[in-house]
Amino acid sequence: MLTDYIPALTAILFGLGFAGLFLVLAVVLGPRRPNPVKAAPFECGSEPVGSPRVRFSVKFYQVAILFLVFDVEAAFLYPWAVQYRELSTSASGSVALLGFVEMLVFLAVLVVALIYVWRKKAVGWD
Repeated sequence: MLTDYIPALTAILFGLGFAGLFLVLAVVLGPRRPNPVKAAPFECGSEPVGSPRVRFSVKFYQVAILFLVFDVEAAFLYPWAVQYRELSTSASGSVALLGFVEMLVFLAVLVVALIYVWRKKAVGWD
C-alpha cells in the first residue's frame, strides 16, 4: 500500500529539489546592483499615494469569505463527476441513483444556503 505513493513522493521531492536548486543558484550567481530606484515600491508605474493601511468594510470580508465557501463547495463537484459512474452502479451491476441523489442533496443544501445569504443581503455591495 505504501509503495503506491512512491511515484508521487518521488515527483514531489524532485520538484522541491529543482525549486531549491534554482533558488540557491539565483542567490549565489545572480547580479547584485542595489540602488534607491530598485528599492522603491512599485505600483503599476505610478507613484504610491496615501497609506497602504486602508480600512476595508466588514462587508468586503464577508463577501470574500462567502466566495471562498461557495468556491470550495463547488470544487467538490469535480471528484463526484470523476467517480459518478462507480457511484451509480450497484454491486449487482444494475444502475443505482445513489450517487445522483447524493449530489442533488448537496446542491440543494448549497442553494438553500445561497438563498439564505441572499435574503440576509450579505452578498450585496450597497
